[in-house]
Amino acid sequence: MKLNKLSALVASSLLLASSGAMAWESEDGQWSTSASVALSSEYVWRGISQTMSDPAISGSIDVGHASGFYAGVWGSNVDFDSDASVEIDYYAGFGGDFGDSGFSYDVGGLYYDYPSEEDLDFFEVYGFVSYSFVTVGAAYTAWAETEEVEDNVYYTLDLSHDIGNYSLAAGVGYYDFDEDAASGDDSYVNYYVGVSTELAGFGLDLTYSDTNGDADDIFGDELADGTFIFTISKSL
Repeated sequence: MKLNKLSALVASSLLLASSGAMAWESEDGQWSTSASVALSSEYVWRGISQTMSDPAISGSIDVGHASGFYAGVWGSNVDFDSDASVEIDYYAGFGGDFGDSGFSYDVGGLYYDYPSEEDLDFFEVYGFVSYSFVTVGAAYTAWAETEEVEDNVYYTLDLSHDIGNYSLAAGVGYYDFDEDAASGDDSYVNYYVGVSTELAGFGLDLTYSDTNGDADDIFGDELADGTFIFTISKSL
C-alpha cells in the first residue's frame, strides 16, 4: 500500500542505494534492482480510499543507476464501484544531492494506468526537496484522459524520523483542483501519521489517515473518513 505514492517513490529511490534492499547489482556497481510485495488492510491515496475500505495487495519492481536515475512499475487492486479493478503505475525520475549542503532532490514523472477503464488514466510530473527529516514537494497533472482532471496540483509536506528499530512518519497534503468538483469544493487537505518497523524479514506499518470536511463533500464519508491502515510487506 502506498499512502502517498510520490513520497514512497522518494523512499524507494533511497532504498536502491542500500545494499540490503538490492535484489541484484551489476558487477561495476552502477545498476541495481529491487522488488517488493505488500498486503494492506486498505489502499488509501492522498487520504481517499481506493478500494472502498477493502484490503489491497500491491507489488513493485524498480531499477536504479548510480547516477541517480531510477524507473519502476507498481500495481494494486482498486475498487471505484466501476469497471476499474487494477491500477498500474509507471514512473521514472532522477534524484541526488545538492553538493554538501545536506539538501537532496527528486524529480520525475508518474503515469497512472487503469487498464479496465482508460478514462481514469492520467500523468503527473513531480518534484521533491529534502533536508534532514523534512521533505516538501508537489505533483502536477500534466495530462489526463478526461481533460477536466488536468492542471490539478498536489502539495505535500512529509516528516520522518528513526528511533531505534522504528521509523516514525507524518505528513500533510493539499490537493488543489483546477475545476470545481461536483460539490463545488475545489480543494481539500489530507494528513497522516504512522510507525513502521521490521520483524523476521517483513516490514510492518501502521498508519492513521484522515482528511478535512471538504474531502467528505467531494468524495463522500465512506471514502474520505479517517482510518487506520495496517501493511505487511516483503522486499524480494
